[in-house]
Amino acid sequence: MCDQSLRLNGLRLLVIDDDADANEILTFLFSEEGAKIVAAATASEALEVLSHFQPDILISDIRLPDYDGYLLLFKIRNLIALQGKQIPAIALTAFSGQEYRKRSMLAGFDIHLSKPIDLDELVSVVESLVCTQQSSHAYKQT
Repeated sequence: MCDQSLRLNGLRLLVIDDDADANEILTFLFSEEGAKIVAAATASEALEVLSHFQPDILISDIRLPDYDGYLLLFKIRNLIALQGKQIPAIALTAFSGQEYRKRSMLAGFDIHLSKPIDLDELVSVVESLVCTQQSSHAYKQT
């Protein structure tokens, strides 16, 4: 059972967006919820961050300056698979429509949210992923 009272306290999030304002807003939002945030502006920077920060959830824009979020997620999933881990991922993108949602899901994102983002919805989505992770982890231990 997921303890909603804990909300996001102690959750580790990696946010990747080349928009500095978006990174700042998301960092503030999730910090207020008790999460630990690391923000990156490029895919390369995000991969570097992973060498010293183990996120519980990844939130990434699709359009990044060095390469797209689809390729980034592929690289991250391969990297963490070697460690026997899995990180839920949320795509935040200006690309909307069924075709883009499908592409995000096929690339391995768990959730696709179109910009502009409803911040309350984003917090709810992250909480839902946390609950799913907790339920899955508890199930594997029994």
